[in-house]
Amino acid sequence: MASSSVESVVETHTPVESPQSITLIPQPYNEQPPPKLKGRQRLLAGLQRISSSQSVNRLGSSRSRTYSGNGKASISCISLQSAQSLNTPALGSSLTQELALGYSTAPTSAVTTPGAQAPFIDERARLRYLSLADGKTSAGMPADLRSTTKSGLSSGITKVDEDYFSRPVSKPVHTRGDLNFWRDLPSELKMEVLTYLQPREVIRCSVVSKAWHKMCFDGQLWAILDTADFYQDIPADALVKVITSAGPFVRDLNLRGCVQLRERWHAKGLSDACTNLENISLEGCRIDRTSIHNFLWSNSRLVHINVSGLAGATNSAMKILATNCPKLEHLNVSWCNNIDTRGLKKVIEACPNLKDLRAGEVRGWDDLEVMQLLFECNALERLIMMNCDTLTDESLAVLIEGNDSEVDYLSGRPVVQPRRLKHLDLTRCRGISDTGLRSLVGNVPELEGLQLSKVPGIFDATLTELLPTTPLLSHLDLEEHEGLTNAVLQCLASAPCAKRLRHLSISYCENMGDSGMIPLLKTCTNLRNLEMDNTRISDLVLTEAAAMIRQRAPRTLIQGKAASEYKPPTGLRLVAYDCQNVTWTGVREVLSRNAEVFPRPDSPPRIHITRTSSFPSEIIQLKCFYTYQPTVEEHTKRVLRGDFAAARRLERKWAEFMIAQEEAGAAGAGSRRRRRRAREAQMMHADEADDGVGPANGPLGAGTGVGVGGGRRRRARSGGCAVM
Repeated sequence: MASSSVESVVETHTPVESPQSITLIPQPYNEQPPPKLKGRQRLLAGLQRISSSQSVNRLGSSRSRTYSGNGKASISCISLQSAQSLNTPALGSSLTQELALGYSTAPTSAVTTPGAQAPFIDERARLRYLSLADGKTSAGMPADLRSTTKSGLSSGITKVDEDYFSRPVSKPVHTRGDLNFWRDLPSELKMEVLTYLQPREVIRCSVVSKAWHKMCFDGQLWAILDTADFYQDIPADALVKVITSAGPFVRDLNLRGCVQLRERWHAKGLSDACTNLENISLEGCRIDRTSIHNFLWSNSRLVHINVSGLAGATNSAMKILATNCPKLEHLNVSWCNNIDTRGLKKVIEACPNLKDLRAGEVRGWDDLEVMQLLFECNALERLIMMNCDTLTDESLAVLIEGNDSEVDYLSGRPVVQPRRLKHLDLTRCRGISDTGLRSLVGNVPELEGLQLSKVPGIFDATLTELLPTTPLLSHLDLEEHEGLTNAVLQCLASAPCAKRLRHLSISYCENMGDSGMIPLLKTCTNLRNLEMDNTRISDLVLTEAAAMIRQRAPRTLIQGKAASEYKPPTGLRLVAYDCQNVTWTGVREVLSRNAEVFPRPDSPPRIHITRTSSFPSEIIQLKCFYTYQPTVEEHTKRVLRGDFAAARRLERKWAEFMIAQEEAGAAGAGSRRRRRRAREAQMMHADEADDGVGPANGPLGAGTGVGVGGGRRRRARSGGCAVM
């Protein structure tokens, strides 16, 4: 048997000359090809190859790959066993290393049949080295590693997958260099990342490096420059640098309140830097006349302009605006003392798209030519003329009905196209009266907001005719009208705009009371702001308001621990102070409705809210008599933070205190005892107001009410004074 260290075998094809055993002769590796066989030797070599491999015909595997070169006789692997030893392992050896220098001798013979001719190995034959890589060679290997045929017999041909010339070449490993994510990021993505920062944060990032400084002051980040949130914190130099760097990129510029730019408007061409503005607000800025003119000359695309309260805004600026900004839609020149209707007349003529004109306290509204221009344009949707003493009944009639319009002989009213006005503010216009206001009847069907505060001489008859013709009305302000009565409120309750009404102010209307407000609250269920101070309303109105809020929105159902985290929003802001008929009973009704929590019918009542309970979806924010207001505010705070148990306890203690106060003030026997009870209730109320903490922090849990002050430590008092 051959040794287990045999690593190579020499396989050749030579002519058979004498029957003798196979001799394995190691030959040195030679690159020269063996001599070509001719004639009889070539024929015998081919026959010997066929006779020595009887299992070749039964092989199902593919033929092995061999090295072929120039047609020379070179066979990489053949079987050296006889025909009778098919199930015996093939003899031979393998080479574990392709570049081994030593050779070992293979087994001599495996022939068992007498007379069989063994091939003779020619010394001139070229040697072939077999590789044992991947366990593919069968010669000289264990049986479990040899390839087998379908019949389970050992294959007589050894597979060779690679040779010396097909060795894998190792690829060089490329190491990755230094990775800088922000440096390699495209500039467009860098700008997109910086857009998520607030302007104050962008300014702070500019001090990181020069590259960051250049990037943070790029105009792409400042297309909208609104300084409303940081105008008090940003220095003048940084603000000037932002404006000058952004320059043509800025579309919306809001510099409201930036007084630090007072001496910087002419530094580095600040007023000429922005050339593509669409919206600009300079309200509250200390800017001179020349800088305003430069802004208007440099920006011909302006749509929205706010120069409210600027002394530098004059009629000359209005002339430049009319010449250079034909796309203007919103103009606010309120409280500009140097602007009157002569400058506005040029703007109205040159800007046909003007929709919003705010000209509070501007003089010259008695000019009928300006009013006729506004009538002919009929593009205004918002007109604010508060504190315009020059507005008269005649000018208001021209604004609404025009001058010398056709008159309907049946009704006696001019036949004109309805106005597009949606908001009209005539607050403190003392020059108009009930006669001028009557021109609005039937001519403003799209009106949504009407403010008539402190306008003298308005009576019920005019408003009862006007309100049914405004089906879209949502805001109505009738403050300080002593001549109005409950008839106006009753008309408003039956008007088409009742369901749309959201804001109503009847403050200082001393002739209005319960008979007008109760029907109004029953029909106007979408009210959000109701001001009724200094009127004749009583506790019934507060009770009806609480019922309206309760019915307007279904109650919120919450189960489990989430109940302690529920925070209801404010649904109605109610102002009812200085009303003589409103007592603490009505105030308590509102507080009780705000904090009421009901368990579901399938849940037993518990002090601690652990099961499904219903909570108010909206609450009422009440402003009442000044002695009640601290308790009301504390109760509202507890409800808004979701501490309903503490709010109910505060409401109960306050009610006990108020009852004790009333008993102490009553005449008759037992007054001394009632005063003592009042002092005790006052002390308990003071403890409750001082705590301001939730029910879970008490020693005995929520809602127990054990002891004075809920079981907490009381402060030392001198006693004796019963004044609240």
